[in-house]
Amino acid sequence: MTTSTPPWPRLRNIGSVQLMTQLGTELGLTVPQCLQGSGLDVMALADGQAQVEASQELQVVANLLTCLPDQPLLGLLAGRRYQLSRYGIWGYALLSSASLGEALEMGLRYLDLTFAFCRIQAREEAGRHWLVIDDSWIEPELRRFLLLRDSSAITRIQRELTGLRQPFKSVQLALPAPPDDLLSAYAEAYGCTPQFDAAEHLLELDPELLARGLPGDNPSIRQACEQQCHQLLQRYRARDGLAGRVRELLLEGGAALPDMSAVAARLHLTERTLRRRLSDEQASFRQLQEETREALAEELLRMPGLSLDEVAQRLGYGEVSNFVHAFRRWKGMTPRQFCRIART
Repeated sequence: MTTSTPPWPRLRNIGSVQLMTQLGTELGLTVPQCLQGSGLDVMALADGQAQVEASQELQVVANLLTCLPDQPLLGLLAGRRYQLSRYGIWGYALLSSASLGEALEMGLRYLDLTFAFCRIQAREEAGRHWLVIDDSWIEPELRRFLLLRDSSAITRIQRELTGLRQPFKSVQLALPAPPDDLLSAYAEAYGCTPQFDAAEHLLELDPELLARGLPGDNPSIRQACEQQCHQLLQRYRARDGLAGRVRELLLEGGAALPDMSAVAARLHLTERTLRRRLSDEQASFRQLQEETREALAEELLRMPGLSLDEVAQRLGYGEVSNFVHAFRRWKGMTPRQFCRIART
């Protein structure tokens, strides 16, 4: 596999790890076997809002494949667990779309909010519509599992949106054909028997279905969901690349946030280069400072025994009123209101 940075976000919701662990335990594994080498434990699984590194989820996948070598349908078994409700705000955005075509466009635009490792694109060619699935970035030993998991998960989502058992006109997989006794499982997973040994992984869409309205069509909910998807995606991306490294350095300094010149020096960059490269990632040093101050403010306000004056001082505010103004801008409430909520 190429050594370039993978195209998926470094951080992702723990929900997929939870599903993979449930699958493993149902097939006879223990939770420690599923999580071995991932740096995660059973307590981490209890927090549905936690985030994990993509590498940690890939380790869980590798554990399943190592411990369950006699499960040729493992990827398909995994994929059917990914119902829309598992995707949080992304799933609600799709459900509130006006049509299947709009849901498809929305889903692909915010693909990085899903659990997919395969890259997915839409293609129109000679009046035919396809979803093209690219698994080339995935390590070879994990590729088949994740291709089957992600593609059958797409089918599960399409079924929920359309109510149809066969949501695709045809399915092509660039995989060798499985034994005949397994073909029925593939037909069940995709709603039709795939064509194997294809040049690409392709899911063919029905143009008439793309124009069909969805029962959950709700413009106001859709707009609110899309706004949240956009904000969530921006936060994910801010933690990757150079912006993520800058944020880590800011947090390392504690409440005494280093300035731009100090961070640039740590990164062996000039301030001008740092500013330009952050701009390329649609971030700014000031924005990252603000995000870090906000996170530190929450942490300090939860600590017993610190007065508002002390919190403001530790965050570098000369006047408490300036801190209160900034906090209200971040949270829509005063620090005292936040403390009452956080400590109840």
